[in-house]
Amino acid sequence: MLEETVVPTVRASEMAGDEHSRGQREPKYWGLKRHLLDLLRELPPGTPIPTERTLATQFDVSRTTVRQALAELTVEGRLLRVQGKGTFAAAPKVAQRLQLSSYTEDMRAQGRQPASRLLEATEVSAEAELARLLGIRSGAKVLRLRRLRLADGEPMAIEASYLPLGRFRGLRRHVNAGGSLYKILSDRFGVRMGHAEETIETALASPDEAELLGADIGLPMLLLSRHSFDSDGMPFEWVRSIYRGDRYKFVAQLNPPLG
Repeated sequence: MLEETVVPTVRASEMAGDEHSRGQREPKYWGLKRHLLDLLRELPPGTPIPTERTLATQFDVSRTTVRQALAELTVEGRLLRVQGKGTFAAAPKVAQRLQLSSYTEDMRAQGRQPASRLLEATEVSAEAELARLLGIRSGAKVLRLRRLRLADGEPMAIEASYLPLGRFRGLRRHVNAGGSLYKILSDRFGVRMGHAEETIETALASPDEAELLGADIGLPMLLLSRHSFDSDGMPFEWVRSIYRGDRYKFVAQLNPPLG
């Protein structure tokens, strides 16, 4: 049985700090959250956190207050909840640079072992908007690839890619054989990467996505949409990816405008 971390008993009034100097009362959950953050800075990843009941007793607050503090720390990636096992100090988030590279390359550059599980490889008819993005006629066949992305065995993202079959005949057969999609496109179809347009938004996990990613339903996610072009400026791929917001962050290098 896992041994829980012991934290000192703190009264709710102590957690509030000097309320008069701030001019307003600090919410109880916020004080608890600050104390847990101090604790987490000293704990190695994977250390079990006390139960809700234990924390409520130690900090003299309600379990509702404890749940709110734990929920925020989980969303922020400080805590990791494992269904049926408990709550643990989380490892640092995976930091990925925004650049035109494959998931496999990105993970290996960070010293992590990448893996993918093919969830779906089906031919579908392109609706008007997708056809416009891929530069094909409406109703033309596209290959939809849905893959679960992992790093060191941990689910990180669900990626859905759409590629025009008129240009990539036989692609489904090559994909089913495994390997990097971008390498297949380069080696088998002569695609040379040009540039891509990417947008990042927030979204909530659906029940299906939450189950695949091992996350709570409704956990905030990072939603990425990538529109990829080859070296001739022709669109060849549109991708929708949903990443765990508690385990992933993106880093960009910003340069001043030319001139």
